[in-house]
Amino acid sequence: MTNFQSWLQHLVSDLAASVLFYTIIPLPVQGNLDFRRVARLVPVVGLIIGGILGLWDAGLNYLGVPVLTRSALIVAVWIAITGGLHLDGVMDTADGLAVGEPQRRLEVMRDSATGAFGAMAAIALLLLKTTALCEINAERWLILMAACGWGRWGQQLAIWRYPYLKPSGKGAFHKAVICSYQDLLPGLSLLLALSGLEILLHKDKLLLALGMTLAGGAIAFATGAWFNHKLGGHTGDTYGAVVEWTEALLLCVMTALS
Repeated sequence: MTNFQSWLQHLVSDLAASVLFYTIIPLPVQGNLDFRRVARLVPVVGLIIGGILGLWDAGLNYLGVPVLTRSALIVAVWIAITGGLHLDGVMDTADGLAVGEPQRRLEVMRDSATGAFGAMAAIALLLLKTTALCEINAERWLILMAACGWGRWGQQLAIWRYPYLKPSGKGAFHKAVICSYQDLLPGLSLLLALSGLEILLHKDKLLLALGMTLAGGAIAFATGAWFNHKLGGHTGDTYGAVVEWTEALLLCVMTALS
């Protein structure tokens, strides 16, 4: 086996592990997978999820489903594909941040029971996604892919830039593989290429492509920085919250550009 074949085999194996770890998409995988490197390819998983949502949206539009119903169904499938993994992080993080005593926040976040603030945060986030999608009329497939991609690139950025607050947790092993800014470049390159593709296909959409890139990067950075400011670092729950809030806020921004 050549070096290229070995590299390609490892890449496919790592991508399969990432898809299985972050989604409920079934894959016909044989052999054992190494889940320690799943965070490396998480922006690719985001683009896959966004592509599926874009196809789902196109199919519903072809059937004549009204935009509000279509948008609600997209958000429902969005949750289903991820198994609610990131949304659970949103709720746990909101419950933790609602505690007035900073030293108790991580303890509250470890509690699997959802509190009032967690429920309100989830409702607000889902409403933002649904209403924003209702206002986006053009290039919905592209914007869905961008939102899912930038959300997960924001997760990578938070993993690399900020300390992990739990000595043993589901997100602890991510720090070992996202340990340099170079680990962020492949995902960033893919997201820039997505915007470049839009410019190539539609030269009149330059503002949309540039806005998508600038807003996506800025929101991904800001959400991770905000949770770090509040908690002094990150956990697996806040990684999920970064994904979800980046997606929702980017969709809101794109309503002004699409």
